[in-house]
Amino acid sequence: MAGRSIFATLTRKAGGRERSLFRSFSSTTEVVYEDPSSNCAEEENGETGDDLKSRIFSLRLPKRSATNVLQKWVTDGRQVSISDLRHISKQLRNSRRFKHALEISEWLVYHNQDEALDSDYATRIDLMTKVFGIDSAERYFEGLPTTVKTTETYTALLHSYASLRLTDKAEDLFERMKEANLSLSTITYNEMMTLYMSVGQLEKVPLTVEEMKLQKVAPDLFTYNLWVSSCAAALNIDEVRRILDEISLGSDSGEHWLRYMNLVKIYITSGNLVNSGSNSVVESENGITQREWISYDFLIILYGALGNKDKLDQIWKSLRMTNQKMTCRNYVCILSSYLMLGHMKEVGEIIDQWKQSAATDFDSSSCNRFLKAYSEVGLEERAAAFQLLLIQKGCDLIDESQ
Repeated sequence: MAGRSIFATLTRKAGGRERSLFRSFSSTTEVVYEDPSSNCAEEENGETGDDLKSRIFSLRLPKRSATNVLQKWVTDGRQVSISDLRHISKQLRNSRRFKHALEISEWLVYHNQDEALDSDYATRIDLMTKVFGIDSAERYFEGLPTTVKTTETYTALLHSYASLRLTDKAEDLFERMKEANLSLSTITYNEMMTLYMSVGQLEKVPLTVEEMKLQKVAPDLFTYNLWVSSCAAALNIDEVRRILDEISLGSDSGEHWLRYMNLVKIYITSGNLVNSGSNSVVESENGITQREWISYDFLIILYGALGNKDKLDQIWKSLRMTNQKMTCRNYVCILSSYLMLGHMKEVGEIIDQWKQSAATDFDSSSCNRFLKAYSEVGLEERAAAFQLLLIQKGCDLIDESQ
């Protein structure tokens, strides 16, 4: 359970791009409106600027009302556009100020019904889940007019179920979407695969990909990473290589895809991953399985391929803060991604962390395989830079050719 909880947390943090459609939601029936006269003075005293965003962001405590700020702004004869409200709501969500984002979203839909988009309703579902819980989000969704029960709003509720690992509810909703003849998106299928990874039902990931292809829904890099990750976590390395071949034959041969294929190949070689005919899961002493650790590594590989250093920093920091005993493979994986992107400062810092770790011994054999793997994919200069850094750090590399 410990491992799956960490995976779900990291996946939700890491999967920002594909979930950006459903990050902001609120409830018409659930938001409690306060008497504007009760705290307007308090809100004005906290102002740091005379624009709407500054006034709302000055509300440090969740119990203070963004609704009241909006009402006073309008009462004073000032204009507010729907695009401004969307922008403020998004920034509040990014700051994890979900209750205030919920109030902004509520105001947006209530006062701009003719201009509200499906994404505005979807945002409310997500925020309601975060602020009031899944039951409130479900009631809101079921009460929506048929015209706004679209792929986007359905997927928002599906995302809430997946976030909470409510597998049965997610699968039932997924079937409802198909019965409603909705045009399912790549994001919808990715949500289901992320759920299956987080609850350990790896065998359902390739089945979802197969259905996706039958429905002519194009997989993206997130899809392929979930698929590859599920096979690697099940130690089906032959299938991983077959999927990489499929990617290489695809029409999209852009930088991100090439970097992804190289990182996976390097990971397999340097991590010494081989096929396993056993379906048993070997538990480590801290309750995290080898397969779960591999799943975490593929989050790092994904954002290394996308060139997203901020996400790499965030995931690695989260892993180090779990107080779980990491493996040599974890260190090699993050080193590979930073090295691929040319962040040598971070490469050096992680070598130091590995050498200083009381739980995971520095492994020269892993580093040798790492250097070999980088050379095999044609990145000899990166390999040479890494080898030089190892020498500078006083790391003894064993010549395994002897």
